[in-house]
Amino acid sequence: MEEDLTLEDSTAPSKSTYTIEILQILKETQQQHGLRHGDYQRYRGYCSRRLRRMRKSLKFLQGKRNKFIKREITEEIVTDVRFLYLPLIHSERAWGHAMQLKQEANTEPRKRFHLTARLCKAVKYAEELELLSRSAKCDARSKLEAQAYHAWMRGTLLFEREKWQESIEAFTTAKTIYEKLAEALNEEQRAIYLQRVEEIAPNIRYCAYNIGDETAINDLMQMRVKSGGEMSSNLDILLAQTREKQAATLSEVTWRGRTVPVKSEQIRGFFLSVQETDKEVTAAPDVESKISVYESLLMGCKDALQILRDELKADGNAKQRTQRAESQVSGVQYLYTYVTYIRLTKTIERNMLLAESLKENLVGSQTFTENRKVTKPQDLIRIYDIILQSLGELPLLPGLENDEDIQLEVEAKTLKSKAFRCFYLARSYASIKKWRETSALYEQVLTYISGALELFKKIRTKPTETDIKELHELLNTVNGLKYSAHASSILDTEAPIAGMTNLEISDNRPLIQRLEKYQEVESVSSKKPNLVTFPPDFKPTPQKPVFFDIALNHVEFPSLEEMQEQKKAGASIGGFLRGWWGGGKK
Repeated sequence: MEEDLTLEDSTAPSKSTYTIEILQILKETQQQHGLRHGDYQRYRGYCSRRLRRMRKSLKFLQGKRNKFIKREITEEIVTDVRFLYLPLIHSERAWGHAMQLKQEANTEPRKRFHLTARLCKAVKYAEELELLSRSAKCDARSKLEAQAYHAWMRGTLLFEREKWQESIEAFTTAKTIYEKLAEALNEEQRAIYLQRVEEIAPNIRYCAYNIGDETAINDLMQMRVKSGGEMSSNLDILLAQTREKQAATLSEVTWRGRTVPVKSEQIRGFFLSVQETDKEVTAAPDVESKISVYESLLMGCKDALQILRDELKADGNAKQRTQRAESQVSGVQYLYTYVTYIRLTKTIERNMLLAESLKENLVGSQTFTENRKVTKPQDLIRIYDIILQSLGELPLLPGLENDEDIQLEVEAKTLKSKAFRCFYLARSYASIKKWRETSALYEQVLTYISGALELFKKIRTKPTETDIKELHELLNTVNGLKYSAHASSILDTEAPIAGMTNLEISDNRPLIQRLEKYQEVESVSSKKPNLVTFPPDFKPTPQKPVFFDIALNHVEFPSLEEMQEQKKAGASIGGFLRGWWGGGKK
């Protein structure tokens, strides 16, 4: 059941002044009724139901069932603090509807007109709340809260209408009031007001950028790096809007000596975000913030690839052009190759960053701490498998098959990644004491390192000092561990041989089979002694011989045909006589 969140000491009508903590009440209701998950429709429905309950409890209904009669709230009518909640909840309902329409306006642009109308309604009710709070029935805190809420709502409306100067003034007023309120409250309540100040700051910087302050975009990027959660998503929207304005001046892109025109505004904005990614990663304070920047860029890269893929489908001759020389690849196809190259390289950078963070808590490392999750060598092997997969896709991109510089760079990085993967595979075998496999893998690591160093020295287009330094560090580590694995393998083989000299073998045969040997064993002194084997084992016994008459086939018997003819003749005469004399009857 829904409950109205009000203060117990502020609802009694006997008090001379009322206190309404607007921001704290709104934050609690928003978190409980949908805004924790961005469900503005649920929040709007809650506001409508709460208004109906409050009007019914105050007996302040606007007409009857079939007729509407509007009733204004004046200072004389305010005999209960709940009358002040009516314009506040009205404003919140209109604002929630506007934010719902803002989410839907991405696919239906005409809903922005309805969005502006609902924000106007929200500003109207916020202004009514501020006018009511000016009376003597409200204390100073309520007056400041109402002024800040009205200024924030008005700034939101002007922001959507792109009236930057007026919007920055309204937001500044709200920000100043909330800062003063935060200073006067205790630590628990102060956090809510400081959070609202942080939410307002990006809007102020974005308005300043649109007015003409070019440094505002850098401030927005720094806020994006330091923030998280819903604040981060709002800053992403502001940065995207800023890049759309900058993209109007970006009409072409130059990559690997070829200049290609860029027609789509979204593709232009993506290339601008790529240029700013390095600065954001450098300014990020920790690994999680850096990974968040990479993931945001990769999401934009996914959208850009989809746009270019649709354009390639519209171009019927694109597949034929990709089969020709690089100079004849179409501009859209070349852009698609460039964006795919960015996606793969940034994915590799993100995975390398993730691998570096996992190495910090690997067993045996200098930064190992027991409080964090222990990293296993298998975790790093999986990451390097993904890196090798991305590196394998780079040389196959259309237009890069004959690019020797990229082929050389990819081959060198592939050998480097294989060296690290093989190194951690050797560490995993060492953890289960398979020293022969470990030694063989360390030798393979040295082979990969020598090949990678030779290739990196041939690369002239990019600086490779960092890669060479990492390979030398790995080389020193492997040289030490290789001899350690060899020594461990020798020690593990000598230990069983030394133990076998003092090994006593117990005879578990039944007692009847070892009567000549005395041995104290529990199998004889127990309740069920092992004296004989029972039931006894089966033994083979001789069987009756089987004879085969093989001489019968070689015996020639005498002919009996004459005897058979005589017997037939005698039998015929005797039968005739017996029949004549009646001998056949009995």
